[in-house]
Amino acid sequence: MFHKFTAKFPCTPLIVAGHVKNWPQVEKILYTNVKVNSVALSSDGKCIACGLDDGTIQVWDMDTGEALCTPLQGHTTYVMSVAFSLDGQCIVSGSWDKIVRVWDVKTGEALGTPLQGHTDYVQSVAISLDRKHIVSGSADTTIWVWDMETGEASGAPLQGHTESVQSITVSPDGKRIVSGSADRTIWVWDMATGEALGSLLQGHTDCIRSVAISPDGKYILSGSNDKTI
Repeated sequence: MFHKFTAKFPCTPLIVAGHVKNWPQVEKILYTNVKVNSVALSSDGKCIACGLDDGTIQVWDMDTGEALCTPLQGHTTYVMSVAFSLDGQCIVSGSWDKIVRVWDVKTGEALGTPLQGHTDYVQSVAISLDRKHIVSGSADTTIWVWDMETGEASGAPLQGHTESVQSITVSPDGKRIVSGSADRTIWVWDMATGEALGSLLQGHTDCIRSVAISPDGKYILSGSNDKTI
């Protein structure tokens, strides 16, 4: 009825801000000049980081959509994975240049020396919630655990997968690593010892692209090229 009579009452108040029932789902669109391979959100929800095909990482303000700094430069080719530390102060990135890098979010500067050890593309990176360890998975089929403070490898690479490690994550308590691979299996590893825990998880019939752990640490979720979760 209101819409039927609005033309006759031009001085009525209108809603000019705030959500309406059919508000579009897309809040903002952030544009880059090249392909986006990976995105990450800081734990406070204020920053977005994306890894790009040109070897750079862009950091955006969630509220304004503005770039927080100049693109982070240091990789020489595709940045396939990015992750924030829990405090939002650092970003870790993994690239097809076989290198893992750590960045200061505020300054955009690289921290320490590049983490080198993988012999093929770095496909996925993660940071433990206590900020003690960086974990990286690679097309060389290995997983490396790095000391976040020193940049040194924490023991020998974790080996078991037979094809590229496409995705990796760390449990909330920092005690477990979960990895998904193109070999269609999921492995669970002990962070401290590097040993595989239990039997490998099988069920997918194609490459596993993504893995995650529930906040209570009870469940593992996986997504695959076989179109299942």
